[in-house]
Amino acid sequence: MRKLLVVVPIVVAVAVLGAISAQADRGGGRHQVHRVTVPQADRFVPFGLTIHQGDAVQWINNDEDDHTVVSDDAFNTAGHKGTDRLLPVDGKVALRFNHPGQFVYYCRFHAHLDAFNQPVAPGPDGGIQDASGNFGTPMSGVITVLADEDD
Repeated sequence: MRKLLVVVPIVVAVAVLGAISAQADRGGGRHQVHRVTVPQADRFVPFGLTIHQGDAVQWINNDEDDHTVVSDDAFNTAGHKGTDRLLPVDGKVALRFNHPGQFVYYCRFHAHLDAFNQPVAPGPDGGIQDASGNFGTPMSGVITVLADEDD
């Protein structure tokens, strides 16, 4: 009987530690951190990202140029209006999204908005032209934030 009183608490403790470890293997909890990178090209990868309410997004700049994460407030419904954060070379920027909706963003250095708040591809006044004469598309992205299932 005395052995049973020693073994039962040990078994319970091992089971609890196993459950905690299994939860950590699934992402360390309920909310996740998603990543958007700037590779060695003027673009955000991935362009579109779907996350859950309470998750965070971290932008990582692997390019040789500074960039920015600027909110397009005409379209944003997921919060963070007025965002204008510098994303320096080898730097990171992170935002946590606590509201469902859309977060449309762009790089202030590599895109601008027209009179209708639409991104305009950088052109001769600041863009990089390829051998075909194409100035490319604006550096922008969109994050869709889904409502938390518990709400």
